[in-house]
Amino acid sequence: MKFTYKPVSVCSSLITVEIDEGNNTIRSVEFQGGCDGNARGLGALLVGMDVQEAIKRLEGIPCGSKRTSCPDQLAQALKTVVK
Repeated sequence: MKFTYKPVSVCSSLITVEIDEGNNTIRSVEFQGGCDGNARGLGALLVGMDVQEAIKRLEGIPCGSKRTSCPDQLAQALKTVVK
């Protein structure tokens, strides 16, 4: 399953995620906008990770004085499709 998510209050303007529904793991993550190197690094680290584990690790991470971040917004995206 591949889906897109429009994050709020972060530099990234769109997150595209592909999930392997057979084993509930992340196949790919792509951020549009934001810090390119950090976003690509985050995506590379998450490939093969269980969706629930990714949510657990990323949810609640702030960015500077913001209450959210690109990782937190990715967790929110994953929560919209988690079973």
